Amino acid sequence: MPETKTATVVGAGMVGLATAWHLQERGVEVTVLDRHGVASGASWGNAGWLTPGMAMPLADPSLWAYGPRALLDPSAALSVPFRFDRTLWAFLARLMAHATPGAWQRAMAALTPIDRIALDAYDELEAGGVHATSYPSRWVVGFERERESRPFVHELRGVARAGQEIRLSRVPDGVRVPHLSRAVQSIWTLEGQRYIDPGSYVQALATSVSARGAKVLSDARVESVRAVPGGAEVAVHGHDAVTSDAVVVATGAWLPELARQLGVRTRVQAGRGYSFSVPVDGPPIDHPVYFPARRVACTPYQGRLRIAGTMEFRGPDEPRRPARVRAIASSVRGLFEGVDLDSREDEWVGSRPVTPDGLPLVGRTAAPGVYVAGGHGMWGMVLGPATGRALADLITTGRTPEEIRPFDPLR
Repeated sequence: MPETKTATVVGAGMVGLATAWHLQERGVEVTVLDRHGVASGASWGNAGWLTPGMAMPLADPSLWAYGPRALLDPSAALSVPFRFDRTLWAFLARLMAHATPGAWQRAMAALTPIDRIALDAYDELEAGGVHATSYPSRWVVGFERERESRPFVHELRGVARAGQEIRLSRVPDGVRVPHLSRAVQSIWTLEGQRYIDPGSYVQALATSVSARGAKVLSDARVESVRAVPGGAEVAVHGHDAVTSDAVVVATGAWLPELARQLGVRTRVQAGRGYSFSVPVDGPPIDHPVYFPARRVACTPYQGRLRIAGTMEFRGPDEPRRPARVRAIASSVRGLFEGVDLDSREDEWVGSRPVTPDGLPLVGRTAAPGVYVAGGHGMWGMVLGPATGRALADLITTGRTPEEIRPFDPLR
């Protein structure tokens, strides 16, 4: 194959910037384009969890019980608007079709190879000059009733059967965890995972990419991508077209706008998540906390606690809905002690790119020289660096690494 000397990456989130960084490692001159700027999509306000042990398909059999109830509960973590949207309802039908034990096991088997190298990929970035830190930590996982823990434990056992080491243990009854109230009756810990401050980490990655010679351009709204003789061309609104040997489209929840031009048929739906930060009395909470039954993730964040939740299937550019923030806060009220859920700051909404089968879209498109990297759902942060490394290998060698082979965008 012809040597790749130049590349354009569309999207300045974790996945796009990690791809740019690894292309630079292989001697490729890179330009990064983004419509708003670094970490302007799902990369800023997410929970920052680097949890390959929990990077599993969204569609699981519990959706058949939980989904219909959630549709009738405006405060539920799963939120779908009641309106005529043929594309959305078609996506939901495909998602539910994958909510079977067999489909979950097949998707988990496909995710396991990249899950197993996800943290090594972070080590490579940090050893290679990205001035940011991923923090090893235990996860505290809490339930109000013992029976609520069973689905979570069952899922993690499924992850272990697929080939990951899962270090999950039950905290003995009577042992209290600081800042958890007595309403949390069943407490577990999960070891071997990490967390980051996602916005700061992605900004540090962008700084590293720039320092190595890349152009990182904001306010660059891409209108089309197409193959041209000798490479690929990106049309940018209000700017000259950008031509390079290869183009990577890594636009997260906005992927469908360009992917349809490139022969990618798998639907990508925006699954919006919300977050905010709150103060903690006394010593700060120095480890993540997860309430699976409430679907709420909590992470140490700049001396406060970031609380994140919700899977809201709306358009990525729709306005933030304050009621979703209030619903998240209400769902964990009574589960904490010394956490002020009413002194909220940093309220945020970001759109995660969700596929019906739970697998990302990473690889070649129907347009020669054009690749996509997206569709990671809730796991773009943990799998972004490993995705970028594998895709850079594909672009520069022509060989598809095994860890992304199941993610063929043209499947």
